[in-house]
Amino acid sequence: MDIKLSVLDQTPIRKGSNANESLQETIQLAKLADELGYTRYWLSEHHNSEMLATGSPELMIARLGADTKNIRLGSGGMMMPNHSTLRIAENFRVLEALYPNRIDLGMGRAPGGDRVTAHLLNPSNNFDPKDYIQQLKDVKCYFNEEPIDGISEIMIKAIPSITTSPDLWILTSSGESALIAAYMGMACSFAQFINPIGGAEALKVYREKFVPSPELPEPQTSVGIFGFCAEDEEKVKQVQAYMDYRLLSFEKGLHNIQFDYNDIKDIKYDAYDMQRIDRNRKRTIIGTPDVMKERIIALSTELDTNEVIISTYTSCTEDRLNSYRLLAKVFNIKKGE
Repeated sequence: MDIKLSVLDQTPIRKGSNANESLQETIQLAKLADELGYTRYWLSEHHNSEMLATGSPELMIARLGADTKNIRLGSGGMMMPNHSTLRIAENFRVLEALYPNRIDLGMGRAPGGDRVTAHLLNPSNNFDPKDYIQQLKDVKCYFNEEPIDGISEIMIKAIPSITTSPDLWILTSSGESALIAAYMGMACSFAQFINPIGGAEALKVYREKFVPSPELPEPQTSVGIFGFCAEDEEKVKQVQAYMDYRLLSFEKGLHNIQFDYNDIKDIKYDAYDMQRIDRNRKRTIIGTPDVMKERIIALSTELDTNEVIISTYTSCTEDRLNSYRLLAKVFNIKKGE
């Protein structure tokens, strides 16, 4: 199986850095991923965080499109309940008009933060799953220029009216959203970096239940994972320790702690924490190039998908960039493939 590699950028802000520098690093990384031949570059939506730099993937997509040539750009993803569906459709039609056949609209239903913030983003949000499904239906209607359910008195168009559309993806960390993707005839990306359990079964069910659509005649899948690659074994150990602490602290509700390896290298974990760390390591693939290749191939095989999306956190910019360089080299990906 030929494996495609892609990037998920959550725009992390390092200790001692700031949001300005983080966003400039995003531009730098997107240009590098484009040059190296990565398939797509997705940006996440998060809110009320001191550790992440953007809650507006669509703004960054517009910026990155001007500095890249081949790589697909998209949201990983837009958290639909936070937004007006018409507004999302218009924003992504503008992006598609600017960069035809290079835009992905990845959609999810999580708030991307706490519920109070989600309410402020969209005061009408009642967190009802039925509303999310209706939003997905409405998005398809806007892109296909079809009437919206329940609105018959006037045809509502998402402008600009253009001949191409973004590719539509549903992001899932559960079997439920995978079924929605199958029913809607959309592509499906499993977020193993969120949930290390059930990815193979979720994508299997998605493929079995997939209903072809005009936008997507056959199932299309990917899997997202936290990853880091280095030739230096000590650096690998340090990044693994960094990610162990990061994921564990998030589970404990400590979302805005800035730290680096030196801050956490001497921490002693109790038995419960070690149990959580062991589980969370299934959300990561960290190692030297040969180890990374073996484990990424194994993940791709297990989930029966040919695309792996890598999200990388490091204590310095160059380590992060070099990780993507090494992965491109070990998988021999080339521009245009």
